[in-house]
Amino acid sequence: MSKHEDIIKYILSLDVGTKISVRSIASDLGVSDGTAYRAIKDSDNLGIVTTIPRVGTIRIEKVEKKNIESLTYGEVINIIDGTLLGGKDGVYKVLHYFVIGAMTIDAMEKYIKKDCLLIVGNREEAQRLALLNNSGVLITGGFQCSDEIRELANEKCLPVISTTYDTFTVASMINKAISENLIKKDIVLIEDIMENNPEYLSINDTVLKWRENLERTQHERYPVVDNKKRVVGIVTLKDIPNKTSDDELISKLMYKNPITLTPKATVAYAAHIMGWEGIELFPVVNGKTLVGVVTRKDVIRALQYMARQPQLGETFEDLVLKEFEFNTEGDCIHFYGKIVPEMLNPIGTASWSSLNMILSTMGVMTLRQNNNINVLVDSISTYFMKPLQIDSVIHIYSNIVDIGRNFCKIEIDMYNDKKQIAGKCILSARIIRS
Repeated sequence: MSKHEDIIKYILSLDVGTKISVRSIASDLGVSDGTAYRAIKDSDNLGIVTTIPRVGTIRIEKVEKKNIESLTYGEVINIIDGTLLGGKDGVYKVLHYFVIGAMTIDAMEKYIKKDCLLIVGNREEAQRLALLNNSGVLITGGFQCSDEIRELANEKCLPVISTTYDTFTVASMINKAISENLIKKDIVLIEDIMENNPEYLSINDTVLKWRENLERTQHERYPVVDNKKRVVGIVTLKDIPNKTSDDELISKLMYKNPITLTPKATVAYAAHIMGWEGIELFPVVNGKTLVGVVTRKDVIRALQYMARQPQLGETFEDLVLKEFEFNTEGDCIHFYGKIVPEMLNPIGTASWSSLNMILSTMGVMTLRQNNNINVLVDSISTYFMKPLQIDSVIHIYSNIVDIGRNFCKIEIDMYNDKKQIAGKCILSARIIRS
């Protein structure tokens, strides 16, 4: 095990809330400051430590990627540019909801529960109530807290945070952060879907080993690794002719220097490369070392999951497309809706970028509506003839011109409310088949 891995293992062994530094790690483990710094940086990427302004780097419990409706107190400090007044040992804790203290103490008590955050001004009795009910405190308006509140926060390991922003601004900033996290939940990474214990072959294995694996697992494709488990090739059924001797080395038949992915690559990127290169299996590597594999079936399943997943945070696309409806007219699909303020350019007409987004989205929806297939847009050519004003109704007609095994073309016409053609688009897309 390398020094780098030793440091990460050591950090994992520390209690949650332990403060760490480059100097302390270097001293405790007898490594250089540079080695300690790189390991702490990687630990931050792994989600096992976090750095908080005016507090330092601390060990935290790794939060699962899917737990995106929650924030830690430390993340709140960063969001609102806050100052930690007390309870620094609790900054790693996760909070699940917020309470704005704009009520009497008696009424407030039934809303404050464990692991929430009370947003309040300089009301000491409310701050005390929150801490006694195992809730953190966020003081708005730049006010400080008393020594009694600070001591209680330290005793309870619950943060008391101060910010110069007012209550409305703070609530808006936190709400925006949660909304952005909700939008991010649609981004599925390779590490979420890859096979972590893949079957593989060594450069010293023979065709006989490949045939034995094929009979046992029914898999036709295998990454090939060297003695250090670094990926050097990939071997598939088409690489091994029927009459190949069982004693032939895999290293002589494999395809060298295959395309690989890292665990942090997105599924959308993998789908694009698979469609473009016609790849059925990706080795997943950390550095050059094999850590998993992803197949075309895994990617298709992930794309289907993403399409079904409810979207709670509104993206720009959501804001625009919710104004549109559609119906089927023979082989053509008719979309219609209004130009909304989010689509405008600086001079007050619909921007070309928002219209391009609408036209391309309508084209992809047409393919999915008629054929239930997954596609990646390859190219788009658009011509705009007339400007479109806010609140004007537009009509879009989308029709499949040609569809083959791997490619398809869609023609999209856009008309204004006077039935005059306002834009025309030809979209070419690549079909991803399972």
